[in-house]
Formats: sequence, C-alpha cells, structure tokens
Amino acid sequence: MKQTGSEILLESLHREGVDVFFGLPGGVVLPLYDALYSSGVRHLLVRHEQAAAFAADGYARATGKVGVCLGTSGPGATNLITALTSAMMDSIPVVALTGQVPLHLIGKDAFQECDTIGISMPSTKRSFLVRSAADIPEIMHQAFKTAVSGRPGPVLVDLPKNVLMESGETTYLNERGMEKKECIREWTDADLERAADLVLDSRRAVFYAGGGVIASQAWDELRELAELTKIPVTTTLMGLGGFPSDHRLSLGMLGMHGSYATNQSICNCDLLIAVGARFDDRVTGRLKDFSTLSKKIHIDVDPSEINKNVRIDVALVGDARQTLRALISAIQRQTDQAPAPAARQQWLQRIESWRGEHPLTYDKYGHAMKPQYVIETLCRHAAEDAIVSVDVGQHQMWTAQFWKFRQPRTWLSSSGLGSMGYGFPAAMGAQLAFPDRQVIAFVGDGGFQMTLNDLATVAQYRVPVKIAIINNRALGMVRQWQEIFFEKRYCDIDLSYAPNFAKLADSYGIRGVRVDHRADVEDAVRDLLSDREPGLIDFWVDPAENVYPIVPPGASLAEMVVEPPRVLLEEEALDDLWAV
Repeated sequence: MKQTGSEILLESLHREGVDVFFGLPGGVVLPLYDALYSSGVRHLLVRHEQAAAFAADGYARATGKVGVCLGTSGPGATNLITALTSAMMDSIPVVALTGQVPLHLIGKDAFQECDTIGISMPSTKRSFLVRSAADIPEIMHQAFKTAVSGRPGPVLVDLPKNVLMESGETTYLNERGMEKKECIREWTDADLERAADLVLDSRRAVFYAGGGVIASQAWDELRELAELTKIPVTTTLMGLGGFPSDHRLSLGMLGMHGSYATNQSICNCDLLIAVGARFDDRVTGRLKDFSTLSKKIHIDVDPSEINKNVRIDVALVGDARQTLRALISAIQRQTDQAPAPAARQQWLQRIESWRGEHPLTYDKYGHAMKPQYVIETLCRHAAEDAIVSVDVGQHQMWTAQFWKFRQPRTWLSSSGLGSMGYGFPAAMGAQLAFPDRQVIAFVGDGGFQMTLNDLATVAQYRVPVKIAIINNRALGMVRQWQEIFFEKRYCDIDLSYAPNFAKLADSYGIRGVRVDHRADVEDAVRDLLSDREPGLIDFWVDPAENVYPIVPPGASLAEMVVEPPRVLLEEEALDDLWAV
C-alpha cells in the first residue's frame, strides 16, 4: 500500500513505541500535521519549540524512553537547539524532528531555510537528512537506536517538505530501536580483579555516582554493592535519586554546593569509585587538589571520559549496571580479604562527626520565609514517588540539598548546560508520561519567565503540573556571586518588574496563589497538592538568602565556605540589595 512520507513517519514513530510527542506546526511540516489529523499518535501543541524539546527531555528522564519533539524549518529548528544541547551534555535520549525546505531548494536561501544539519552537529550524537520517503523507517530506527545506545543523547532527523509529501511503498522494521540498545564492555577480567582488590584493600572508600547510574538503571546494583562493602555513596546533581538519600550510607551531593561532610569525605578517602560520572569542574573544584589521597576506579560507558580530567588507576569501560554486577560477583569471591568491619566503621563514624560539625541547615526560627522551608514543606506533603523538576539557579541547589530523593527518575534538571527555562516544560513532559503521579516544578522568578507562555499548554490539556515559584525578585544566583565575589556591586539583577504570577495563572484558567508569610506555607502546600488540576503558588521568599555551602571558583573542595560570614538583619540585607 502506498503511503505519503508523513504517514510513513507517523507509523515509524508508532512502531518505535512513541505514545506522545511535542511540537509546533509551520508551513514546511503541514503535510505531517495533515497526516496527524487522522493518526493515533498523540501530539501536544506547545507555545515555543524550546518548550517542546525540554518537554521531550523531561519525558525521557522520567521514563528512560526516547522523548520526541518537532519543529518546522528555519526558526522552528533553531529554537530546539538550546534544549538539544542540554540533552547532549546530560546524555538524555531525545529524537528531534525538523522540517526542511524541499530538496531542490536547499542551498538557495529559500524562505525559512537554514543549515539545520550543520547547526545541530555539535548538539547531537548524529543528524540525518532524509532524501526519500522510502528511507524514513530505516532512518527512524537508526535515530532511536543511536539515541539509547552507548552513552545516550539526542539525535536530529531533518525532513524536507517534498519527502513528507511524496508517496511510495516501503518496508517497516519489526524491531524497535529501544530494544536494540547496545551495551559496551571494554574491560578485561584482569581489570575487574584489580578493581575488586582496590575495593577490598581500602579503608576509607567512597562511591561517587553520576547520571550514568540513572541512564543504565544501575541503582539496585549500586545499593547492593554499597551495602556489601559498607562503602558510603555520594551523588552528583545528575545522580540524585540513584541512591536513596535517607539510606544510612548516603552522603548526599558533593561538589560546589555539596555538604561539608561529603566534600571532606572526598578529600580524605583512600579510594574513589566513580560510576557514570565525569569529574566535571562543579564536582572537583581546583583539579590539582581533587581527592589527592585516593586511588581511583572509573566505571563509564564512554571511553573518552577516562583520564579526561582526572588520572584513573583502574578504568572499567562499559555499561554501569553490567559492570557493577560483575564487580559484585568478583568481590563476593574474595570476601575473606575484606577489611575488618571496625576499619570501615571508623570511617563512617568520622564522616558522621563531619556532619555534626557543619550540617546542612538554615535559619528555621526567624520570621522570614526561607526558600529551604518551602522546599522541605513540599517534600513532607508530596507523594514518595513525586517527580521533581527544577529550573536553574539558587532554588535548584536548595532543592538538591533539602528534598529527600528516595527513587530514581524523580529528579529532572538541566545540569551540564544549566539552561534557565527548563524546569516548567520538563515537568510538563514528565506529567504526560505519568498522568497519575505528582509532578512538581520548582522554578525561580527569572527562569520561569523564559518559558511561562506554556501555561497555555498546561491549561489547554489540563496537565496537572504543580508549579512552585521561589520568588526572590532577582536573578538570585547572579546576585549571590555579585555579593560574595564582586564586593556587592549589584548590576542588572533586579527582577521586581514582573507580572503577578498568581493572577497570570488565573488568566490562563489555572488556580494561582501568592504566599507572602511563612505561617501560610503549610496550608497553601496542602491545598496545592490536594487535587489533580494544574496549580501555581508564588512564594515570596527572603531575597537575601544565599546557597551555602559554596566552593568559590578556583578553590579546592577543602576551601569551601560552609556558611555566610555573618548574619545580616533582614532590613539591612534588603536595603543593601536594592541600593543599586
């Protein structure tokens, strides 16, 4: 039976297991939308293509499946690029479909033409230009397979208008790209035995787990190995949820805004076991002083990460889940060589003493509404399997510090690129994947204004996302850096000229509330989470609050600043902040 290229594309999406995708129509992709009219594939109309790609990213992080987004040619395609770059840096499987001018017009500066393939190459694992409708099933299969194989990441498929319109016969592949995930293993049995020996010989070891634990679904193996060896676990921003934060061996997050005890553990350990992590600058601080007392094992699916930033003693290049399973077996064969329990217990006691010296805390007894209190209150009342999406800035770090992550795939964050505007549309994508679960978007008043136009999407489809705005009337993280590192020379951080977010939500048909006082937080949170409708609370928090601890730029983890140098009176802080 003859089908158009558009019909073939939709059938290919169906065969790859796609149940929803996010996009915005335009002239070049109208043949696809015409086919979509009578198709069973679900499509969500967003208000900006960047939101489509962020929603696909959030869907992918929450499910482990490939997220799909669509933009028309020219500006539609370029609007996807920031979100694809974020997915690339965080290794998130996304397939982006873009319209393109007809093949015979490529290179002729046609209306809404751009070199989408060239533009997208640094931001994707691979980009395809489709030249024939008959090629669509094979290219789509390769796109999905590439997105999930090895180190996951985004793939772009560029679709000229004439290809979408032409009719022809084609052969579909029965297998799905998702089912053909290729698992890499480059380590030898000798490498594995060396790693096992290092683990068994260590007295002060630490697991350092990143986003690769989530991507490879290695959370059960990580927990089993940690409990077998009595070795504590720290996670990166990307790794949150990969190890239960309330587990007795959990150290929480390390790095620039990690806890004092965690960073001290990294500085003093004798073995650091990195699993699916990349030793980035926000983790290591000053590189030459990073964990100098430790030998290092690095488990990663991407061989290019080995020895890229830090010298590794034993590299195990392969899928994290399979490699951890093999390491568990190797250690179980040599349990008679394990250190005496007392040695590991002394190490855990030392870590506990560091926790007591400088715990993660904030002023819980003043009158000001602290952002940490808002986050803790939402955490207390939210379901245990609630999915939390964050934007980028201070609220992102406070959420990472004070939310209790007990399950994987419950934390969505643009961590590598750090793109403001991510949190709300990513939550929308996760909510479409799990309509019956709570999805909470923590956003700042700055980042929210970058993608808030998709309140219309949430209202139109009644997507029950809960939005918590941590509103400090400023670009908070920029203000904090200007305060600490630029002698309080505040420049262009004032966001007090902003809409009334509660009324804005109301204008879209979404229940919006503004909370100004700490005493009202508890009731407002209960009310927000009490139904299955979209809702928004605008929390006007203390604008002078900063994120601590912090490792200053260029400093080592040992030089972290654990608390502000002195406590300002609230009136003094506000006067100082707005005297610009």
